[in-house]
Amino acid sequence: MTKKLWFQTGVALLLAILIIKYFMEINFIFAPVAIIVKTAILPVIFGGVLFYLAEPVQRRLEASNVPRWGSITIIVACIAVIIWAFASIIGPIISKQVNSLIDNAPELTEELNEIRINLLEQKEDLPEPVRDSLDSALDSLQSIAVKFGLWIVQFLQSFVQAVVLLILVPFFFIFMLKDHEKFAPLIYNLFTGERREWVKKTLNDIDQVLRSYIQGQLLISTILASLILIGYLAIGLEYALLLAIFALFMNVIPFLGPWIAFTPAVIIAYLQDPKLVIWVSIVTLAAQQTDSHLITPNIMGKTLDIHPLTVITLILAAGSIAGFFGILLAIPTYAVIKVIVINIYERRKEIKRAATKSI
Repeated sequence: MTKKLWFQTGVALLLAILIIKYFMEINFIFAPVAIIVKTAILPVIFGGVLFYLAEPVQRRLEASNVPRWGSITIIVACIAVIIWAFASIIGPIISKQVNSLIDNAPELTEELNEIRINLLEQKEDLPEPVRDSLDSALDSLQSIAVKFGLWIVQFLQSFVQAVVLLILVPFFFIFMLKDHEKFAPLIYNLFTGERREWVKKTLNDIDQVLRSYIQGQLLISTILASLILIGYLAIGLEYALLLAIFALFMNVIPFLGPWIAFTPAVIIAYLQDPKLVIWVSIVTLAAQQTDSHLITPNIMGKTLDIHPLTVITLILAAGSIAGFFGILLAIPTYAVIKVIVINIYERRKEIKRAATKSI
């Protein structure tokens, strides 16, 4: 029985629970470690994302006989130029739209409140089943709004922390560009023989999954945000650039991200001119259909191969557990765990086949 997979899995889970339990009881010993990890996690994530975006450029530069220090210097200089151009050209436009939105916030809030009051006043004239459905919908919307508000607050708090620790982001980024080939050997060289090759393959698969997800998802999000910006400008929607940038970040979240980005756009469209709601819906639908049928299949393909229902479940669960950053990290974390599990399963099959042949 001890050789059965279900028994070994159960023992591993029990041991993990015991470790967590005792870890919580002696957390005063590990508190400094937890603080260090919490402080470094955001710079590591941002540095890793920048690395996966810049690594193809570095690979091409070094293939053209550019030395490592030269490729790093060129990449850092290009990023600095992009940031300067963004701050100089797009920054003032964003600042103007943000200030306008803040100035108009009381008026927008009052109009939304009037719409809510009108709906509540007309609710009594509706049939009882419709009233019940409306109450349920309003409760659901309120719950979503509260959770979304918490996600935004947590995102802003994390963003402020990232700004405070901004000096660490380029440090980790440059360190990854300089020594990224040394990370995996530090781990798989701890093993020998077939186990070493298995660990090496697993680490390589994890690297490929993260590379494909980060590069593909950010490229898809950028293309979608560009299409949405063009559409919003064409229909004359206010705060078009601000909404497109918001969509750029939200579209990083698969499936649910576009709907989150659609919500403020449709609210602003309704307050500006109710007819614009139709046009905003058409623009969003056209962008989503283009993404579903042309962009994502050609960029991502079946790299992750995760069912949409699994994605939605993971995002909702991660949002409840870890807020906005939980949503962002849910899919890549699941993809990494899936790669590890698949490699473990394949390794066990190879061991069984080898044992069968020896008999």
